[in-house]
Amino acid sequence: MRLNDLKPAPGASRARKRVGRGTGSGLGKTSGRGHKGQNARSGGGVRPGFEGGQMPLQRRLPKRGFNNIFKKEYAEVNVSSLNVFPDGSEVTPDDLLAARIIRHVKDGVAVLGNGELTKQLTVRAQRFSKSAVEKIEANGGKAEVI
Repeated sequence: MRLNDLKPAPGASRARKRVGRGTGSGLGKTSGRGHKGQNARSGGGVRPGFEGGQMPLQRRLPKRGFNNIFKKEYAEVNVSSLNVFPDGSEVTPDDLLAARIIRHVKDGVAVLGNGELTKQLTVRAQRFSKSAVEKIEANGGKAEVI
């Protein structure tokens, strides 16, 4: 079997609907839209959630909770994932990005104490958990808050 032999399973694909191609096609003249009315017009129809003027569901339901606009969101890193760095090196948020341990710095990096650390590292981040600081310093490293 080659790539050019591949085809969809029988009944899985359908020919596209070609409208406005003559009365013999079954979808000529009004192109399957019927006669007049809002849905027959170009650009016609109603917006999503519209219920004909009745108060729509998303407005009938009560609002709940609130969003704190001052909330800080941190990229979380466990000490076990810091073992990829060489012994005695300094680890910064930019190094974590380059090593693809985190995807985005967000409002900063928080180092958490899950797992074991085997290297002696100087870690610079915005936040540290107590257990993370203990594990970093147990190996002779340093945890510096930026």
